[in-house]
Order: sequence, then C-alpha cells, then structure tokens
Amino acid sequence: MIVSRQNERVKKVRALLQKKYRDEYGLYLVFGLKLVKEVIALSLDIDCVLGTEDALNTLSLTEGDSLGFEVIAVTEQVYDSVTDEKSPQGVLAVVKKPSLSPKTPKNNCIFLDGVADPGNMGTIIRTAAAAGYTELYLADCTDAYSPKCVRSSMGGLFRVNIYTGDRQSLIDIIDKPFIIASMEGDDVFNSVTPDKFCLVIGNEANGVSDTLRQVAKIKLSIPMENGVESLNAGVSAGILMYALKNNI
Repeated sequence: MIVSRQNERVKKVRALLQKKYRDEYGLYLVFGLKLVKEVIALSLDIDCVLGTEDALNTLSLTEGDSLGFEVIAVTEQVYDSVTDEKSPQGVLAVVKKPSLSPKTPKNNCIFLDGVADPGNMGTIIRTAAAAGYTELYLADCTDAYSPKCVRSSMGGLFRVNIYTGDRQSLIDIIDKPFIIASMEGDDVFNSVTPDKFCLVIGNEANGVSDTLRQVAKIKLSIPMENGVESLNAGVSAGILMYALKNNI
C-alpha cells in the first residue's frame, strides 16, 4: 500500500488532472465505482486502478491481480490528494486515450465547434451515445478527457469515437451536408431533412463559427415560447439529435 503523497506513481496520477499531462502521457482519469467498473467491463485499455482498500474490495480487486492492468492500494489521505471529486468514492482508473486520426464518418455525425464548458461537452457526448451518434468531431473545444467531462458523459465517452483537429481539416473529410441551429432557420420539427448529415453544435456564447456557417447547407431552429430566446448548448444538442433522428 502506498502511504506517501510524494510517491512517484501517485504524482504521475495527480498530474493527469491537468490537460498538458493528459496529452503528454496519453492517459486520462475515470473516477468512481460505477465508471471504473464500467471501464473494466468494457475491456478498455487500462493502465492501472488506484484506490483505497475498501473501494478496491467493493470492486473485488486486490494488489497483484492478473487482470492486464496494475491494481494500486493507497491510503485515504493519498487518494484525496489525486482527486478533484466533491464526494470521493475512493477509486479511479487511469485509462489510455484512444489514438484516433480523423477519418470520413460512416454514419450521421456530430461536429462540436468551440464547445467550451466541460459539463456541456460531457452532456452532449452522453446524449450522442444514447441517440446513436458514435462519431464526434471536435474543433477548438474543451478537453473531452477532462475529469469533469468524463463524469458528465456518464460512460458515453467510452462508446463514441472522438476526433479532434482544426476546423478546415475536419470539414474537408466530412462528406455529409452540415446542419446548424439558427434562429432564422426552419422549424426542426416541421422540416424535411436529409438521411445523411453532420449536426454542428456551436460555442455556448458565440454560437457556430463563421467557418461552419459558410459551409452549412441547412439551418434549423428550435421553436420557443414565453419569451425564451435560447437554450443551453447541451439541451439544444439533445433536442436536435433526436428530432433529426426521428425525421429520417
């Protein structure tokens, strides 16, 4: 059992709270009993599982298990030093980030254009997975592998492919018409939409970038009442995903 916060392995895990180290090491953190159990069940590429003895026992894990990843027991004080959780459950998994080069989508897909809030990002990924959109293209967005985003996605991150790149390079490889939300667009619930498409979700404050607006062939709106002018990006994305799915 590790009892020191200055242990080199502990320091490396702690560093993964920062994006620059997640990028450098190609690893990210998954916190909590449910999500750690899920990454094990899905046979994701796990570097290690680190936790208190009680939490590891709950998952039926012990140091020395031959599971294809290392199991590391630590004291509660050490665990508290490597987590940003508000209510720590005492266990985390260090998971290898998928190394995916952007490629032409096989099915309808989502383009996240400057989404900045990790909570919104996680919500959109979770909804995309639930609605059957498994290819997401990210340009100038918050890190999809940040702890807050991973938690917000509630396992959705493990079920989709995340491609990142600059706007133009991603646009060039997507061979489907782009759809954006616009207050001047047609009502999404009363529109005929193509069978194949790429739905663009823009920045929370500024909306879709000019670059995507110029290539978008279709503009759709979500009808709103009672003087409400806009919706949260995650809510808007969910409505559009399911509306378009039902329009096919």
